[in-house]
Amino acid sequence: MTDFDAVDYFLDRSLPSDPYPYLRHLRERCPVLREPHHDVVMVTGFDEAIAVYSDAGTFSSCNSVTGPFPGFPVPLEGDDVSDLIDAHRGELPFSDQLPAFDPPEHTRQRALMMRLITPKRLKENEEFMWTLADRQIDEFLARGRCEFVGEFAAPYTLLVIADLLGVPDADRDTFRSKLSSPTDMTKGGELEHKPLEFLYDQFTAYIEDRRRDPRDEVMTGLATATYPDGSVPDVHDVALIAANLFVAGQETTVRLLSAALQVLGERADLQQQLRRRRELIPNFIEEMLRLESPIQGEFRLSRRTTTLGGVELPAGTTLMVVNGAANRDPSRFDDPDELRVDRVNARQHVAFGHGIHTCAGAPLARAEARVSIERMLDRTSDIRISEAEHGPPGERHYDYMPIFLLHGLTKLHLEFDPVS
Repeated sequence: MTDFDAVDYFLDRSLPSDPYPYLRHLRERCPVLREPHHDVVMVTGFDEAIAVYSDAGTFSSCNSVTGPFPGFPVPLEGDDVSDLIDAHRGELPFSDQLPAFDPPEHTRQRALMMRLITPKRLKENEEFMWTLADRQIDEFLARGRCEFVGEFAAPYTLLVIADLLGVPDADRDTFRSKLSSPTDMTKGGELEHKPLEFLYDQFTAYIEDRRRDPRDEVMTGLATATYPDGSVPDVHDVALIAANLFVAGQETTVRLLSAALQVLGERADLQQQLRRRRELIPNFIEEMLRLESPIQGEFRLSRRTTTLGGVELPAGTTLMVVNGAANRDPSRFDDPDELRVDRVNARQHVAFGHGIHTCAGAPLARAEARVSIERMLDRTSDIRISEAEHGPPGERHYDYMPIFLLHGLTKLHLEFDPVS
């Protein structure tokens, strides 16, 4: 592919497997560049991405997931469209989810979320991760092969977040069946306004029950959490936070885990290095987040006319902050397309966003990845890519999620030698 100017980033199905040459082309032309197909300003430079993420007063998150596709309900005219955004944001799809909130509502709701993800709860959850990782590996270890996404990453991440939120054991199979394809958020090609109805309904029922009949368990803690001022949130607000945590905490971590195991299967030298030096695993995870950012980007809508990277942006401009491009910006990362487990600034990436919308579940994702890699290395030797499924070295073929916001494999077939 050479005619990058003709590429429609949002609809071209050839890009999800390797969008990085296209994104490099955009950044080299200008790190703040308007693409011609959907009138979206693509922010591909690291410094420019940080500037947008750090300025919630200028750049609204109301369209963070939907971008340009539903359009805005009313024309956005004038040098300051803040009042129009605030008046009509609720008419946009996904407007009831935390990523689409702006202060002060975002501040209140995120504070509630942080009361659910406490250091104590995360520590307890990590203890569960080690047991769960072994349980999942037990299901396929003796065979010497697995389809890693479906047999480990997906069920593992789902059950980790279920444990964090205190979903009763008896209900976890129901969650697993209902959320087998959490990114299928469309019906008939149209965005649903509330794609998480199952989770809303389930958590609403839990919270109402625990408020009537408190118990000594995690779900009651979720139901009785309060805002910082001590006020009790509406049941809907707690259910919304729990639902967002559930989906966001599962889907992106699945892609991180599969990318990490894909690299270990492709690079025997790196796999052996990590087997010998486990202290390098945390930095390896940061490099995987940087190089293969599961969330490729987020949208923003400019409230007022402003300038970014020397480019004037009228009020009402739709921007996409492209994490996958910013994380490979050579002005921030030397040899940005290379994986370096000793990279000093590896953790400076924006794979988890930045600013007020930094992913609250980042510590959880990092812990899940570390535990999973540790146990896979402990219980196997010589992890390999299945040539029968993906082809021989030099002729590999992988299938990637066919959407532009999320990046990752749909399947990963591994072979290995079990260690008893």
